[in-house]
Amino acid sequence: MTTKHDSPSKTLGPRSALLVTALHERGRPIFSLADAQNITGLKAISARTLVHKLVARGVATRLRPGVFQLVPPELGRESEYLGNPYVVARELMGRTPYYLSHASAMDIHNMVTQPQLVVCVTSPKAMRGRSVLGTEFRFIRCKPEHFFGTTEHWVNKQEKVTVSDLERTVLDGLRQPEYCGGVTEVAKGLWIRRADVDVARLIEYALRLNVGAVMRRVGFLLEVYNLGAAADRERLRGHVTGTYSLLDPVMPAQGKHTARWHLQLNVDPDEFRAVIGT
Repeated sequence: MTTKHDSPSKTLGPRSALLVTALHERGRPIFSLADAQNITGLKAISARTLVHKLVARGVATRLRPGVFQLVPPELGRESEYLGNPYVVARELMGRTPYYLSHASAMDIHNMVTQPQLVVCVTSPKAMRGRSVLGTEFRFIRCKPEHFFGTTEHWVNKQEKVTVSDLERTVLDGLRQPEYCGGVTEVAKGLWIRRADVDVARLIEYALRLNVGAVMRRVGFLLEVYNLGAAADRERLRGHVTGTYSLLDPVMPAQGKHTARWHLQLNVDPDEFRAVIGT
């Protein structure tokens, strides 16, 4: 007799065992229906039925239509398993160009001190946000010509993902700080990784993006932290127009104005300087 608390049996038949064993041997915990067909030799309908039985028994989890994740055997009767959320983000994108960005990129680059609960993905394609097994995936659209500044990151020995490089991570954070917890968090990340940030590249990226508010924020923070050469910062100042922007668009429009960078300082610069002593 079973109760509502019982988990489905994870006992495998010969064909299912073949599939699961082969996936483990190939280092493919995330797999598609095409993988199942290729390994088992079954036709599409039969392979789909086999995989759906694996999901029903808690041996695999469905990530999106046609893509599944094996549940590690050591989890016992646990039937829901997300795995590495950054690898899942890659699989959700399929063949669509993407890179992990904003707070997620800051996490990968060790620029944050708090755990990240939302996965941020930037892509030229518009996509609706979704939740997979309790993890929120947020998709941020960028223009095709703004898709630059990415690198590969190995999350383990088998899996790698595309992520914004350090400089692009700072740039995205200053453009859309709402996805990073505000400009103060981006500033902390910049200071934490200051020894590794290529300031000249950061400035080149800012000029290439050509968004006035971002150039102002980049120049202001570089000046606060005295990073890079003064001549490079002056290059940014040369592109500053007469319009004023908020230092942090997430915060209320208040505070004094600085004519040097044409910013309204709605965050006290002392907040940025405070991280220097920590």
